[in-house]
Parts: sequence; structure tokens; C-alpha cells
Amino acid sequence: HALRRPTVAAYAVFILSGVTFASWASRIPAVRDALALSPRGLGLVLLSIALGSVTAMPLAGLVVARVGTTRTVAVAALVAAAGLAVAGAGDRWGVTAVVLGLFALGAGNGTWDVAMNVEGAAVERERRRPLLPRLHAGFSVGTVVGALGGALTVALGVPTAVHLGAVAVVVAVAAPLAARGFLPRGAAPEDGPRPHPLGAWRERRTLLVGVFVFAAAFTEGTGNDWLGVAMVDGHGAGAALAALALAAFLAAMTLGRWFGPALIARHGRIASVRMLGVVALAGLALVVWGPALPVAIAGAALWGLGTALGFPVGMSAAGDDAAHAAGRVSVVATIGYVAFLAGPPLIGMLVAHTGILRALTLTAGLVALGLLVSGALRPPPASPPTSPGVGRRPA
Repeated sequence: HALRRPTVAAYAVFILSGVTFASWASRIPAVRDALALSPRGLGLVLLSIALGSVTAMPLAGLVVARVGTTRTVAVAALVAAAGLAVAGAGDRWGVTAVVLGLFALGAGNGTWDVAMNVEGAAVERERRRPLLPRLHAGFSVGTVVGALGGALTVALGVPTAVHLGAVAVVVAVAAPLAARGFLPRGAAPEDGPRPHPLGAWRERRTLLVGVFVFAAAFTEGTGNDWLGVAMVDGHGAGAALAALALAAFLAAMTLGRWFGPALIARHGRIASVRMLGVVALAGLALVVWGPALPVAIAGAALWGLGTALGFPVGMSAAGDDAAHAAGRVSVVATIGYVAFLAGPPLIGMLVAHTGILRALTLTAGLVALGLLVSGALRPPPASPPTSPGVGRRPA
């Protein structure tokens, strides 16, 4: 009962983060049309949100270590909300305002992402059972809510500035209020030496966990960005069936994250991610070499299920030790976000030379890499033997 409030608070900030991201994404076409941006121009504008995140994430560990997760989420949410509102008003204020707003949105969301994962790992430690996969499922639920809200406001003719401004107000109020329910000091030890967060960049295990998360993020991001194209160009699907394949991918991933903690509790985090890694490889094989479209759609679902636990379990592994959690989660999140940025253009370059289906075989190579380094997910010796995700059986 004592942990109910921190658990609900963690769910709330994950959901709100998803709402913020998807609300902006739902309005990208409207902003593009209002500013008459070319595809190249839109790409450059959208790059600003990535730059904001990549700039903030490496420093987020320092912030969390100094002021705690509650204050970090509160301030980062305000920055993200302000950026969202400014970007939404870009059709009135011009492309410079959109770029500045998106940079702030990226910086706020990047810092927010690190802090909420540190908090989620802390709640895991206190509950002594896996939680982060379900929190990431909450983020997915938030993206659905944000996307549906965007679709509704577009259908009703609500101006972009009004829609995103209203979301910004909700986020600016709700996220700091939710963060007040976090654990005191993120369940960090009250005394003893505090390691410098940037020192985590020199830790072999942390970097290996980062490689695992890089592989997981690359696999997830490739599915989000290229699965629909693969169905259309590789299997001759129509737009509706391509959207169905993507929906199957996302639904399976969300369900895998919601029910994944039970698998981790039974088998341990390493065995669980290895089992699902094999599922992801099977799904990719069906997408690439499936003889018929229904088989490829089934493969898309298996691909989504197989990627469900990689990113959240990597965050959990980074946060095993309370004293080091801020720095390690910052490092691992930064490495993972680089994969989200680098994956889509890298696949695009391969598509131009090999075709979409053959290009996706690179993703299978990343899954294999993740399986090879998954042993790094084992809790470090300093962690208590009851750390979440260790499970009843040896990992």
C-alpha cells in the first residue's frame, strides 16, 4: 500500500510523456502545410527535436543526481510543454519559432525520459518485482491517446496552436503534480559517497547495456518507420493492409510490455529477453521471406512481441544500483536514442541499393548483437540478490 502512490505517479508521467510526443506528431502535416516546407526542409526542422534530446540526455544524469527525479520531471515537463506550445504556434510565428520550440521540446522530453526511467527503476527496487516494461506500455498508451486527440482536433478543425497549446497546459500542470507522488529521493541511499554521474561513461557493464539498448531501439525504431513501406513495396499490400501490419506490430509490442513482467519474474530478465529475441528473429524472417501477405503480417506481430522487453529491461538494468542509477540510465538512454536517430536513415540508404526486404536483414543482425551482449543485463554484485528481474531461476 505504501508503494501504490509512487507506482501510480510513475505510470502518470510515462503516459503524459507519450501524450506530449504523439500530440506533436499528429500535427506535423498541418505545420508542414502552414509553412510550405519541402520534404528536405521538413526533415531539417524535425532534426531540431532530435538535437535537443541528444544535447540534454547526456547531462540529465547530472541533473537527476543533484535535484532528484521529482524536480527534474517537473522542470523538464515545463520546458517540454513550453516547446510544444511554441512549435504549435509556428504557423503564426514562422519556421524559426518551430525550430526553437522543437529544440526545447526535445531537450525537455530527453531529460524527462531519463528521470522517469530512474524513478521507474527505483520503484522496481522497492517493489522487488519488474515494473518498467509496464511503465513503457503506459507510454505507448499515452501515444495512442495523443494520436487520437490529434485526429479528433483535426477532424473538428481546431487550429494547431489551440490544440497543442491546450495539451501544453495540461502537461505543465499534470506532470509536476504527478511527480510529487514519487519516492523520496528516488529511493537513493541517504548517506555514503555519491559517484559522479558522468563516470558511468567509463563503466564496461554500463556501455554493454547501452549496446544492448542500442540494438533494441534500432529494432523497434525500424519497425515503426519501415514496416509499412516493407508491406507495400515488398509484399504488394495496399495502404490499409500496411497500416494493419503496423498496428499488429505496435499492439503486440504493447501487450508484450504489459504481460512481460510475469515472464521476467518467472525466468529472469536475461532468459526472457533471449527468448523474445528469438521471437523477433522469427518475425523478421517471416516479414522478409514470408511467401504471402498474411504470413508477413503475422511476422510483424511476432517482431513487435520480440522487441517488447528490450528497451525497458535495459533501463531496468541501468538502474539496478540506486547510487549509480542517474548516471547509468543517462548513458544507456543516450546510446539508445542514437539508435532511434541513426536507424531509419541507415535503412533508407540500404533500401536504395538492395530493396526494402533485404535491407531489413540488417535489423536481424542487430537483434543477434543484442542477444550476444545480453549477459550484461545481470545485476552487478553490489545489487541486492532480490533485485527485480533476477527471477526464481538463474538467468
